[in-house]
Amino acid sequence: MAIIAMNGDQAIALSWRQIDPDVVAAYPITPQTIIVEQFSEFVADGLVNTEFVCAESEHSALSICIGSAASGARTATATASAGLAFMWEVLYVASAMRLPIVMAVANRALSGPINIHCDHSDSMGARDSGWIQLYGENVQEAYDNSLMAFRIAEHPEVRLPIMTCLDGFIVTHSLERFEPLPDDVVKQFVGEFKYRRSLLDVSKPVSMGPFDGTDYYYEHKYAQVEAMRRTIPVINSVAKDFAKLTGREYQLIEPYKLEDADYAVMAMGSTAGTLKETVDELRAEGKKVGSIKLRLFRPFPSAELMKMLEGLKGVAVMDRAISIGASGPLFPEVRSALYEAKHRPKLSNYIYGLGGRDVRPEELRSVYNDLMSGSGETVNYLGVRA
Repeated sequence: MAIIAMNGDQAIALSWRQIDPDVVAAYPITPQTIIVEQFSEFVADGLVNTEFVCAESEHSALSICIGSAASGARTATATASAGLAFMWEVLYVASAMRLPIVMAVANRALSGPINIHCDHSDSMGARDSGWIQLYGENVQEAYDNSLMAFRIAEHPEVRLPIMTCLDGFIVTHSLERFEPLPDDVVKQFVGEFKYRRSLLDVSKPVSMGPFDGTDYYYEHKYAQVEAMRRTIPVINSVAKDFAKLTGREYQLIEPYKLEDADYAVMAMGSTAGTLKETVDELRAEGKKVGSIKLRLFRPFPSAELMKMLEGLKGVAVMDRAISIGASGPLFPEVRSALYEAKHRPKLSNYIYGLGGRDVRPEELRSVYNDLMSGSGETVNYLGVRA
């Protein structure tokens, strides 16, 4: 297909049309709504064979997805913010049952106060629920991540649900040029869903989701741990296949001008693109700086990150979420990953952009200036009014 212009939500819906999942169950919530609105039009127009269910709530939507996936159907959904929070109970059920559900999360602040704009508090809050988490920088990555997500989640070594996260309004509603794949190429890349067990197969009855007492609960949780551990090689393999197909290469952690850098700033999502512009400006001034985009948050790529950051003089970790009483949620993960590094950089945390507040280039420049001058606190609040 030729290069076209769409917003991130429309690009997600397009990817689902090309994949044609068996079931999509969802409830609309800003800024995710366009995804399910657009996809419901594809269903109504007969462009897909998907059974589309507009549920009465997000809790019900994910519960329907659990029943669908447990029955052997390829299943997708989408949500944001309070919708993800309303799914809380069943997030853990989906991962414990090892169901490869694909969920697009249009990142939006959690109430209160009520806010409909972007930060990562919703998906960060779900970081311990057993779901894989991928973050996209722009519309192209939102589309590409969606295609790769089905391959990753459904891989027999994984069999875990996955969130493909895109920044609310910044990516979900911004019109960008991107290059989708032809329908037949998508079908071939994603392949058919080969389920292991189905609740509908009466010849091979299975129990799913029963009460799990003290004798087996721990072992079942450990099985999730082992599945998550096996995920990173699968993600790398799928990304390699995708690169051969498209020429677009994706890494777990993507460095920018880091080869000879002394200082770097790390971010997830759309801010990674703004950081690149800031790096280019500072490089033009002779400053040895770089940036790092973290695409994968769960499982956390600790070994890969330690290798990339070791030897730098200073690293600032940007968090678009806050763990009140501690720091941002990404910062302690990075600090822990560097614990055994022989040459650890000085680390600092910058919480920014909560509730959709813009992060301006001059603010990102100030983060680099803090790093290079050795100033700034361990935890900083970028752009907040005192």
